[in-house]
Amino acid sequence: MHEKIIGQRYLRELFGAIGVYWLLLTLSIVFGKNLPNGPARTLILAIPVIGVALAVWAIVRQMRRVDEFVRMVTLQNIAMAAAITASLTFSYGFLELAGFPRVSMFVVWPLMAVSWLLIVLVRKITNQ
Repeated sequence: MHEKIIGQRYLRELFGAIGVYWLLLTLSIVFGKNLPNGPARTLILAIPVIGVALAVWAIVRQMRRVDEFVRMVTLQNIAMAAAITASLTFSYGFLELAGFPRVSMFVVWPLMAVSWLLIVLVRKITNQ
């Protein structure tokens, strides 16, 4: 029962942070796109980082709440996803030198998230 309660708390915190992120992202795009280049525009366009920081805070809190086994498995999954993401982005960097189109840094996190999801699914299917 304890795991269910902390899981629900985590989801509330994480989705609350994502909601703050989306709200700030929308506001920053609406108000920042028409501003001239300068510190005010930079500040307004960067304001969604507050939502990202709240999400990081929720994740850190959850990692502190879960037991050692869940923490170990989660960190293993993250490490494997980071290794996959690093190898793919590093390899693509060489392809960019060969003339492939430049890819935005906004691609890195979704790539890591997909890698993480696939690792979790494979580990569940194979019972590892």
